[in-house]
Amino acid sequence: MSDQPRRPRKPYRRPQKDPVRILAFDALRAVDERDAYANLVLPPLLRKAREKDDFDGRDAALATELVYGTLRRQGTYDAVISECVDRPLREVDPPVLDVLSLGVHQLLGTRIPSHAAVSATVELARVVLGDGRAKFVNAVLRKVAQRDLDGWLERVAPPYDEDPEDHLAVVHSHPRWVVSALWDSLGGPRAGIEDLLEADNERPEVTLVARPGRSTTEELLREQAAVPGRWSPYAVRLTEGGEPGAVEAVREGRAGVQDEGSQLVALALANAPLDGPDRTWLDGCAGPGGKAALLAALAAERGAVLLASEKQPHRAGLVAKALAGNPGPYQVIAADGTRPPWRPGAFDRVLVDVPCTGLGALRRRPEARWRRRPEDLDGFAPLQRALLRTALESVRVGGVVGYATCSPHLAETRAVVDDVLKQYPDADLLDARPLLPGVPALGDGPDVQLWPHLHGTDAMYLAIIRRTG
Repeated sequence: MSDQPRRPRKPYRRPQKDPVRILAFDALRAVDERDAYANLVLPPLLRKAREKDDFDGRDAALATELVYGTLRRQGTYDAVISECVDRPLREVDPPVLDVLSLGVHQLLGTRIPSHAAVSATVELARVVLGDGRAKFVNAVLRKVAQRDLDGWLERVAPPYDEDPEDHLAVVHSHPRWVVSALWDSLGGPRAGIEDLLEADNERPEVTLVARPGRSTTEELLREQAAVPGRWSPYAVRLTEGGEPGAVEAVREGRAGVQDEGSQLVALALANAPLDGPDRTWLDGCAGPGGKAALLAALAAERGAVLLASEKQPHRAGLVAKALAGNPGPYQVIAADGTRPPWRPGAFDRVLVDVPCTGLGALRRRPEARWRRRPEDLDGFAPLQRALLRTALESVRVGGVVGYATCSPHLAETRAVVDDVLKQYPDADLLDARPLLPGVPALGDGPDVQLWPHLHGTDAMYLAIIRRTG
């Protein structure tokens, strides 16, 4: 028997459960496995966690940052992780990649100290992946921790001079085709597209809308950290995030959560000049009901009636819920907007906020940038044109149509309007810019494109068309 002292065994350490990071991991797995959206998955997870005594507001804020930050920077982090593993990323199990991405975000995208970021992520890996894969996570994250974000970008991003779009795609974490499409739509020099891409990666403020006749901005401004909107007279911003469900007017449906760009679209249609009576309005793509609720309230103030139409019955139910309690008359129906049940020329004002790729709302749904493909444009194109044609058939002579979409892609905006108007020589584009008073940088017109970096809104597009014969 050896007389050398035995090396003392390290005491067994049971992996410590970290409710914040486990919640963030569960949210990322839902996004990946079920094609869920983080803004739909995360709130119920947070509500359930808050029911436990050990989960407070700071925990909720950290979990939210981990989920959204990881999703926004997924492209950049994938490039970094690729440099630190000995296999293609497609061969790394998705749950392992989610844990790695959470760790990389803590290392490169937050102020969490490196040792704490690595330690906490390895503990998470032990809990959700097991000891073997936790060792792999540990090895990769220690390599990542050797550089800061700028250092990694110098290593993994191709030089701008060699491939500007690929460089911007890696640095700002957008698919290359999205960078190209946004740059085409925006035009101008490099500074503009970089400002836009950076704005896409910022967490947007929560914006509320005070529905006329039911709430006021004065009421909403009594909320903590609430300030007036930039452009809409009905908008109030919660500058410190805030929980909309804690606002009494929102709980009661008298106010809602609505991006200021969406509010401006509804207001522009409501204020567009028309010839003749102003009694019947149509929202032809009303789900989930934000614009319809604002339009119904505005219509009620003038003694007009809104018909809100939505093809999907469950979304029509959301519209009905949004409009419940409106002071004036309205109707909600489930109908196909390309085969409408109403007669031609029945309306004075028509809005069609058409289905699209959603490239204008990447701040709110960062995972959408990784799901969309260029071929998706071909799928939306026929529907967008059909809905605009139906809108033009549905409005009377002298009435106005608003064509809107939450995408700045030229194939979903001006190309659609130009193509359809070729078939309608008795329809004219109006200058929409005066209908957004006080809003700067609206371009040459006559249509309007809003931008996150210029206006603090989603990238909403709007064209106003009048039937002249």
